[in-house]
Amino acid sequence: MRRLDNIDLRLLRVFLTLAESGGFADAQINLNLSQSTLSTHLSSLERKLGGQLCERGRGGFRLTPFGEAAYAAARRLFDDVDAFHARIGRDQQRLVGRLRVGVVDGVVTNPKLGLQTAFSRYMGYAAEVFVDLELGTPLELEQALMDGRRDIVVGPFSQKAPGLVYAPLCREPHALYCGKGHPLFERPDKSIRHEDIEEALFSVRRYRHLDDLYRVNHPRASGAVMHMEAQTMLILSGRFVGYLPNHIGDHWAARGEMRVIRREGYGFESQHFVATRRPKGELPLVDAFVDELKRQAAEG
Repeated sequence: MRRLDNIDLRLLRVFLTLAESGGFADAQINLNLSQSTLSTHLSSLERKLGGQLCERGRGGFRLTPFGEAAYAAARRLFDDVDAFHARIGRDQQRLVGRLRVGVVDGVVTNPKLGLQTAFSRYMGYAAEVFVDLELGTPLELEQALMDGRRDIVVGPFSQKAPGLVYAPLCREPHALYCGKGHPLFERPDKSIRHEDIEEALFSVRRYRHLDDLYRVNHPRASGAVMHMEAQTMLILSGRFVGYLPNHIGDHWAARGEMRVIRREGYGFESQHFVATRRPKGELPLVDAFVDELKRQAAEG
C-alpha cells in the first residue's frame, strides 16, 4: 500500500460517506456527485489501498471485510483530525472544525428545545465551525453517536447506552389527538369512554416500541410511523387517533383540524436529553453548543 497523501484523504471522505449512506443512491445526494464520479473515486481508493472495499452490483451494496476494517480506521482517523482542529482552535481561542449534530424530527416548534435559537447564538461566535445537522429516530441517533458519526444528539432517549454522556434538557408534553371528520372529533370528553378509544384506529410511533398502545391499553395498532410529520398526516386524515407533542398537535387544534382527546386522562410527558461521547473539556466546539442547548432549555 502506498503512502497516503492529501488527495487520498478526500477519497477517504468519499468512502466514509458512501459506507454511511449504505450505497451509491444516497451518497450521490449527500456528496452532490454523479454515480460515475463516485465509482471512479472508489476504484482509485481501492487501487491505492490495495484491496476491494465493497461489493456493488445487482446483489446490492455491502462492505467487504477489508472495507469494514478500512471504514473503522478511516472513522478513527477523521475523528482525530476533527479533534486536532478543535485543539488548534482552542489554543488560538477560536472554535473551528466540524460539528455533527443529530436530532429527532418535529422539534422546530418546541419552545424549550429551540435548536434554531441555539444555532443562531452559537454561530454568532463560531462562524468557522462547519455544521452538519441530521434527523433520525432516538435509536438511530444513539447508534450514530456510539459509531462516531455524530458528536451531539438530542432526543427523548429512554434507554441510556453505555459510553455516552447524557444531560437532561426539558420535558415535552404529549396528548392523544384525532382529526376533523373522526367519529370522536365532535364529542365532548365526558362522553368518550375507554371502549371508544379501543375501537378507534390507532397509529403508533414505531420507535417507541408500542409504548403508545400500552399507555392507553389499546389492543392493536392500525398504523405505524417513524416521524412526527407522518403521524400528523394520519391524524389529519380523520381516520386515526394517535399521540403528538402538544406544540405540534395544538397548532392544528387551533386551526380546527384536530382536537385533544381527554388531555388529563391520556396526556404524558417525555424527557429530552442531549448526549455526547466525550467528557466535557475534550472538544470545546461541542461543549459550547451543549451549553447553548442548556441555556435555551432553561430560558424557553
